Amino acid sequence: MTSIMTNQSAMTALQSLTNTNKSLGQTQNRISTGYRVSNAEDNAAYWSIATTMRSDRAALSTVKDALGLGAATLDVAYTGMKTSIDVTKEIKNKLVAARQPGIDREKVQSEIVELQNQLQSVAESSVFSGENWLSVDSSAAGYNASKTMIASFSRSGGDVSVGTISVDVDGTKLFDSNDQSGLLDTEDTTANGGVDYSVSSLDISAISDSDDDLEDLEQMIGFVDEAISGMTTAASNLGAIKQRTKLQSEFVSALMTAIDRGVGALVDADMNEESTRLQALQVQQQLGIQALSIANQNSQSILSLFR
Repeated sequence: MTSIMTNQSAMTALQSLTNTNKSLGQTQNRISTGYRVSNAEDNAAYWSIATTMRSDRAALSTVKDALGLGAATLDVAYTGMKTSIDVTKEIKNKLVAARQPGIDREKVQSEIVELQNQLQSVAESSVFSGENWLSVDSSAAGYNASKTMIASFSRSGGDVSVGTISVDVDGTKLFDSNDQSGLLDTEDTTANGGVDYSVSSLDISAISDSDDDLEDLEQMIGFVDEAISGMTTAASNLGAIKQRTKLQSEFVSALMTAIDRGVGALVDADMNEESTRLQALQVQQQLGIQALSIANQNSQSILSLFR
C-alpha cells in the first residue's frame, strides 16, 4: 500500500541513517580522544577500574619521587661516613706513629687536631634537604632516631597502605651534641691517667715515654680502631639500604609501566580498527542519505496519478 501519510521507506531509511550517524559520532570521538572508554557512559565498569588505577599510578609516581629523595639523603650520609672512615684511619696512623719513643708528640697532635676538625666539618656538611644523619641533636624538639622513607603504595580491596624503609640514625650518627653518644664523640677513660677522651677530642701532646702513658696511648689506638669498625658497620648498613632503595625505585617504575599497559588494554582505542570503521561508516552515511532521498522521491511520484 502506498500512503501519503506514512512513508515507511523514508522512516526506515531515516532510522538507519540515525544509527549510522550515532556510530559515526562514537567512532569520531574515539579517534579524537584516543580512548575506547573515555566516560562512564561508555563502559561504567572499565571506566571505574581505569580511574582508580590512574589514581594509584599517580600515587606511585609520588612514591618514586620520595624514593629518589631518600636515595639522595642516603648517598650523602654514606659519602660522609666513608670520608670520615678515611680521616679516622689517618688519626689511627698518627697515634701508631706517636707510639714510637722519642717522637715529638706535640707536632703529631697538631696534625691530629686538623683531622679532628675535618671530621667535625664532614659530619656537619653531610646534609641533604635539611636532613643530617651524621651530626644530630637528640634533645631537639621532634627528633626521631628512626628515619623513614616512603617505599610503596598498595591497594587491597577498598583499603590502601603505604610501605616505608627505615634507617636507625642511632647506628649511623657520628656526633650527638646532646649526650655525646655518636661514634666519634663517645668518651672513654684512660686506665692510668684517668683522662676522658673521644676520637674527636683525644690529645696526646702530654703523653711521655713512661710505661703508663704508653699503655694509655695503646688504649687510645684500640679505641680509635673500634670506632673505625663501628663506622664501617654503619657504612655497610647505609650501603645495603641504599641498594634496596634503588631496587625498589626500579620496581616502582616497572609497576607504573605495567599499570599503564593494563589501563590501556581496558580503555584505549585501537586506532587501526577505528580508522577502518570510520571509513565504512562514512560510506554507510552517504548511502543512508541517498536511500532517504530516494524514499522521499517515491512519495512525490504519487502526484503523477492525479495528472
